[in-house]
Amino acid sequence: MTKLKVLFFIAWFILCGIFSFAQTGAIMGKITGNNGQPVEAATIAIPQLNKGAVADSTGKYQLKDIPYGTWQLEVSYLGYRTNKTNITLHSEQLEHHVTLTSKGDAYLNEVVISGTMKEVSKLESPVPVDVYTAKFFKANPTACVFDALQNVNGVRPQLNCNICNTGDIHINGLEGPYTMVLIDGMPIVSGLSTVYGLSGIPQSLIERVEIVKGPASTLYGSEAVGGLINIITKKPANAPIISADVFGTTWGEVNTDLATKLNVGKKAQSLIGVNYFNYQKPIDNNNDNFTDVTLQNRISVFNKWHFDRKDNRVFSLAGRYVYEDRWGGEMNWSRKFRGGDDVYGESIYTNRWELFGSYQLPFRERIMFQFSANAHDQNSVYGNTPYMADQYIGFGQLTWSKKAGNHDLLTGLTYRYTYYDDNTPATADANNINKSKPTHTRLPGAFVQDEITLNDNNKLLIGMRYDYNSIHGSIFTPRINYKWNSPDKNNVLRLSFGNGYRVANVFTEDHAALTGAREVVFNNNLEPETSWNGNLNFVRKMYAGNTFIGLDATAFYTYFTNKIIADYDTDPNKIIYDNLEGHAVSKGISLNVDIVFLNGLKIVAGATAMDVYSKENAVKARQLFTEKFTGVWNVGYTFKSIGLTIDYTGNLYGPMRLPLLSKNDPRKEYSPWWSIQNIQLTKKIRKDIEIYGGVKNLLNWTPNKGNPFIIARANDPFDKNVQFDANGQAMVTPDNPYGLTFDPSYVYGPNQGIRGFLGVRYAIFR
Repeated sequence: MTKLKVLFFIAWFILCGIFSFAQTGAIMGKITGNNGQPVEAATIAIPQLNKGAVADSTGKYQLKDIPYGTWQLEVSYLGYRTNKTNITLHSEQLEHHVTLTSKGDAYLNEVVISGTMKEVSKLESPVPVDVYTAKFFKANPTACVFDALQNVNGVRPQLNCNICNTGDIHINGLEGPYTMVLIDGMPIVSGLSTVYGLSGIPQSLIERVEIVKGPASTLYGSEAVGGLINIITKKPANAPIISADVFGTTWGEVNTDLATKLNVGKKAQSLIGVNYFNYQKPIDNNNDNFTDVTLQNRISVFNKWHFDRKDNRVFSLAGRYVYEDRWGGEMNWSRKFRGGDDVYGESIYTNRWELFGSYQLPFRERIMFQFSANAHDQNSVYGNTPYMADQYIGFGQLTWSKKAGNHDLLTGLTYRYTYYDDNTPATADANNINKSKPTHTRLPGAFVQDEITLNDNNKLLIGMRYDYNSIHGSIFTPRINYKWNSPDKNNVLRLSFGNGYRVANVFTEDHAALTGAREVVFNNNLEPETSWNGNLNFVRKMYAGNTFIGLDATAFYTYFTNKIIADYDTDPNKIIYDNLEGHAVSKGISLNVDIVFLNGLKIVAGATAMDVYSKENAVKARQLFTEKFTGVWNVGYTFKSIGLTIDYTGNLYGPMRLPLLSKNDPRKEYSPWWSIQNIQLTKKIRKDIEIYGGVKNLLNWTPNKGNPFIIARANDPFDKNVQFDANGQAMVTPDNPYGLTFDPSYVYGPNQGIRGFLGVRYAIFR
């Protein structure tokens, strides 16, 4: 009996061994990069089994003794995106080849929306779109989107006031009012918020930022003349459960971003974010008795909802509320002086709410309804000049997308209503008395776009739009785009031509008109501006071994008729607005370079050379506040062994023409070459925590260097001691040796010097 048991166990052991052997196999294959070259030393692993291998010099690998079943295979190598694939092994041998995508090349496969109002890969889009992910902005953390764009080629945040630090965003040399800012494709930031609405968008909720340079009026209507910036927020499904990003600076600034997501029932997800920024430390390093940086107390609350629907139809809803209290002025200013003429200060209270969303109608065809509404209440005083304004905007858009053969059609109907009221001459009655006479602007429109795939290498996009402005009448804007790519898609050529238009509202868009330092004069009723633009864009992908090099070059030309230009030169005490009787031009070239090295070093750099001018009565004048050259860079390297990343970011600007008050004004007519440079170290503590810190403005550059003063007559901001002649011009006196009046408009860069910063990020995913 005992012998039988022994024989039974021996037989059972042998059978188990045979069975086990029969249920395992090998996986083999080759690892190549997307340039077709083998990736030597790539790591191939099945984490669930704790098994792995390394590719040889030809990229070949083999994993042995893998049990039958379905496993996740991970392939990784420095400089490439990790490839994760589910494979099923049910035989003794499985051949599985993997192509890794270079991190530098991956940006061409990102999905973009802004160029065609449809989700399409950046490579396939006939409209050139620049894409910047949240990771790009983390290399130089800032408290608002306005400051975050300072390292984007061809895009420059322009400060417009030395005192309250308001600003706008220039694209290819065109001023802020020509730039449309969207949130999730909706025209949220416009009108009054052009000046103050760019603050308070929590960066922790930003998925990416898409930038289109050149007119996009065919799809997006008025204001998208110079280009558009589309801020895409995160989908709740992709956001961490809890995230926090807090940093402070040695100047006393504190910025806090908090976000959380939650599931509500089985079919709804919500993402909630809060941004709080506080700076309450007056600093006067240039000794003019005025604050160098405006003091701010700002809170922004953001909430986004996503609802699961049948057949994956879209339904999302989002809202944002912003409150901001900011002031700048003389160092001894306090709220008791608000609106008076004893101590000068600029104090702005902003209340703003926004609501926007998308709903896909329950039809077989893809029909989308998008909507937005916002209200902006501004209570502000500039010295003893009050500016009180209310604005309400409602927007609705219905689009239908349809593919028919090689045609991809998009048609849409839009309607925009704007209510605006303030205490300026813009809403004065017939007797120029500022009684309430709000403006009501209605803007219905329709557009159609056809993207034609001629063949695998050629696409043609044709679009047109018609709007009817209740004040200015009919407006027609066509465009045409052509894209060619080589068969290997390593070369892409895009040609764009289109028309833009813009209806101006000076008091909502130009801060200089509000300060009271100069009288605002309108020579005539301002007519809408029109422009024609041409762009030539070329993208080239190259591989040098395992190094990726991406080139993106663009030549642009925009021709304006009826352009509205603020004239600072004719009379130093006035800003004169009128439509240009001649023409204006913005032209130039830009180049972006992306380089990703095998060792993990990444360089993103760009430069733009441009010429922006107006010509009237055969006289050519260079545009104010516009540089002829700008350069940006972002150099990053990660020491993976210790989890430390170093980022060096910066920009360089050429001279720009600045407004002087008279021939006696001792300030320089042109700014010098100037640069803001920053360095940051980021240390990953755990998977969910990282600490970062560094120095901003390493060179300690400020615009007062090389000038006797920045703010004219800072010692007499209400011009109480200025003597005027019979023509209303300031006279030269012993107390006023240059014959100037108070004016804070001489500004071209941030007046904040070197400072350190330290922050922490925390995020928990599922």
